[in-house]
Amino acid sequence: MKATAGTPRAPSDKPLAAWFKAQGWKPLAFQRELWRHYLQGQSGLLHTPTGSGKTLAAFGGPLLEALALSPSPIGRGVGVRVRRDLADPDAHDSAVPSSALRAPSPEGRRKAAPRDLKVLWITPLKALATDTVRALREPIDALGLDWQVGLRTGDASARDKRLARAGKLDVLVTTPESLSLLLSYPDTSPLFESIRCVIVDEWHELLGNKRGVLLQLSLARLRALSPGMRTWGLSATLGNVEEARDVLLPHAPGSPIVSGVPPRRLKLETLMPAEGERFPWAGHLGLSQLARVLKKLMAVRTSLVFTNTRAQAELWFQALGAVWPEDAATLALHHGSLDPKLRAAAETGLRDGSLRCVVATSSLDLGVDFPAVDQVLQVGSPKGVARLMQRAGRAKHRPGESGHVVCVPSHALELVEYAAARRAIARGAIESRPPPRMSLDVLAQHCVTCALGGGFDGAVLLKEVRGTHAFSGLDESVWQAVLDFIVQG
Repeated sequence: MKATAGTPRAPSDKPLAAWFKAQGWKPLAFQRELWRHYLQGQSGLLHTPTGSGKTLAAFGGPLLEALALSPSPIGRGVGVRVRRDLADPDAHDSAVPSSALRAPSPEGRRKAAPRDLKVLWITPLKALATDTVRALREPIDALGLDWQVGLRTGDASARDKRLARAGKLDVLVTTPESLSLLLSYPDTSPLFESIRCVIVDEWHELLGNKRGVLLQLSLARLRALSPGMRTWGLSATLGNVEEARDVLLPHAPGSPIVSGVPPRRLKLETLMPAEGERFPWAGHLGLSQLARVLKKLMAVRTSLVFTNTRAQAELWFQALGAVWPEDAATLALHHGSLDPKLRAAAETGLRDGSLRCVVATSSLDLGVDFPAVDQVLQVGSPKGVARLMQRAGRAKHRPGESGHVVCVPSHALELVEYAAARRAIARGAIESRPPPRMSLDVLAQHCVTCALGGGFDGAVLLKEVRGTHAFSGLDESVWQAVLDFIVQG
């Protein structure tokens, strides 16, 4: 894929490397490789374990491109004074102090001026979206870029939703469903015509379900609006990496797959019943293990307890609350049905270490950064090696640290499942996630979205839809049946 007009031929990554140095970090080889591919105008897929630095690997390319397009070394038109050693990190051996990197003052920004949306960051979880906004703002402010970052999810405030539609953002973090909703407004098409890059975080979580199909259709629409945009997928714990790349990038076959750091070591510990203890065979929630789980929780500072359903999370939270020996404020619950303020409070408590334990569902599965978490407990079977490894990655989410998960079987047959999972992890065997095809209900929904978003020509949209992996084999008769359905019911 060709780069957008004005993209520099070979911009230096020195400004970003200087910021890394100021943080006490050093860019990893795979991060620099991805920056290079991006600046050459390529799309691709990054495959690297959780906690290895994939956010900055993906966002570094757009940052470097913005810096290269600015006449000044760092930022443009925002009144930033840059130290010589920041623009050239080889000028001094000592680290650059963070005080040398100043964000623009509010007075220096034209708040009401329209902006071109440059980066669209797509995430599968609302909780991950909030954490991503925080992570993206840090390098933007440090590098002095006059960029506004916004959030558009179901949890977003009315102000954030208004900004997402009004063309007042440079970077938008959203979910597949919220992106589809934005495409349903007739006035948003011009907003997406300026996009330089789409980054799909945790692509493996979307690949094997209809949410991923919806995203494929939305990306096809974005490519029609902005033909020069680059698309990068970020994925961990995936067995069919090449297929994942091809599904995300059907328009760019053979795009690079960037491999990150090797998977970190994982210790899997099973919480066994006592010898001779009566243990259920099936149909239980694992509460017979309550005393042993509490002992594990009290042995470390901070823990995450994962369950497979919201009902199970509620029951475990209540059971732990009934026997909790410390301040009740140090125990929290997190799942998608809770009020956003309660979820945000739990995430903050995990981040700053003020909570001892959070009982959660898949709402905290993915790349939310909680370095303070010391251990993860999985109640019941995770129903897959990839999910178990993903959840284990929440503990000690720090580069170089090994993962640790305590498996809590709820009945005897799950002891066998955990033994099988341990062997699979030792072999490095991870399940593939086959992508769905011909999900006509999703296609009908997308057609309604396009109709609301200003209407469409049937032949043009058919060609666009056939450009996705999910509908590459769509024939005329089925397409006409879908159109008849949305018109006549």
